[in-house]
Amino acid sequence: MAKGIFTAKIDSSYDDIPEIRYHFPRTYLNYAKKMVGDWIIYYEPKRGGGRSSYFATAMLDRIEEDTNTPNHFYALVSNYLDFDQPVSFRLGEKCIESALMLDNGLLNKGSFQRAVRLIPENEYQLILQRGFSRDYSLDKITNAEIDEEVLDFGRPIVEQIVYRPFREASFSKKVRAAYDSTCAITGLKLLNGGGRCEIEAAHIKPVGNNHNGPDSVRNGISLSRTVHWMFDRGILSIDNDYTLLAAKNLIPEQMRNLISPNSMIKVPDESKYRPHSHFLRYHRENIFKG
Repeated sequence: MAKGIFTAKIDSSYDDIPEIRYHFPRTYLNYAKKMVGDWIIYYEPKRGGGRSSYFATAMLDRIEEDTNTPNHFYALVSNYLDFDQPVSFRLGEKCIESALMLDNGLLNKGSFQRAVRLIPENEYQLILQRGFSRDYSLDKITNAEIDEEVLDFGRPIVEQIVYRPFREASFSKKVRAAYDSTCAITGLKLLNGGGRCEIEAAHIKPVGNNHNGPDSVRNGISLSRTVHWMFDRGILSIDNDYTLLAAKNLIPEQMRNLISPNSMIKVPDESKYRPHSHFLRYHRENIFKG
């Protein structure tokens, strides 16, 4: 097993959904096979307006042949997790990936252009550490109500990314930021007397009960607590054009004035943070009771 880098773009011509699968040609098959059972990091290239940065990590579970496109394969992943912030491939005048630098200090363009490449353990850990703004201490987080005041630099990030408390804290922080701590359905921005956000980060495709949804901003939506409860129980759902759907006979009477079926929900301005149609469809087909 070995860790690696997958180069991915939001508007890729490949059949990619980074949270679920990575599509690649046979050229990279041998590299990818070495990564099965280990962690990979996604890198977004500069071309096409990208960030030239690493942006997420995931576990590579297995590789399957693409039966529709000759000489192409799918790397199927799990445990996807967005970084708190993108990580530049440069560290000062050098690259985090040592293989991207020539002995004379110039960029190794040949290595850089490989969409799939191996990476040493220490460089993987360095990217991971720079990708998360804080360490979410498992010793202090005891329930789903993550208090940002208890986040600190405890255990190494690489040891925590598989644990739900760490993942929930990271997921919640990113979703709230993407939606400006505002409920996407009611438009309410709720803060308590101490300035603490009362808006919750909901998974569109659930993470539990064998649904195995990813901890991705594109699988998240910012909701007030009661609306979150209604969304999780299938009373509310969302169409691919971000139109709100409602199982009208199931909406609690006291919520009817706040819920406007067939209205458009609030989504982030940046398209890369908006709910992905794959996860919205899953919620409609497997959770929604309308």
